Amino acid sequence: MFSKACEYGIRASIFIAEQSLLDKKVSLKDIAKAIDSPEAYTSKILQQLSRNFVINSDKGPTGGFSMSQQELENVKLSTVVTAIDGDTIYSGCGLGLKNCSEEKPCPAHSQFKIIRDQLKIMLETNLIKDLTMDFKEGLTFLKRE
Repeated sequence: MFSKACEYGIRASIFIAEQSLLDKKVSLKDIAKAIDSPEAYTSKILQQLSRNFVINSDKGPTGGFSMSQQELENVKLSTVVTAIDGDTIYSGCGLGLKNCSEEKPCPAHSQFKIIRDQLKIMLETNLIKDLTMDFKEGLTFLKRE
């Protein structure tokens, strides 16, 4: 459903949010390791997130990636998804057809529309910050070991 870049972007955002709640900035290397992603690929994803004001990127010896208190209180899952994949997830065809619509539906249109609408609600009602809570408690994880 999400691109690989978007999956990494969500995981990176959760990790950065969790570290920001502890008043820590994190390096590219630490993020890539924490989410089990190649550094070069992670760097490009973090650039996109920074350009779209999802995360902060500070250069220099005291630099790193972080989220401000305002970002922690406002960044939803949908913000990250839109920054990486755009908003086509909310309107795309479940079978990948270009001209699928209410007027000319694909065979899976009505069932996929229900799932797509539920996904939109889930993405728009969950803050990245909220997803860090179970992660901090060790109840969820960002990579398989």
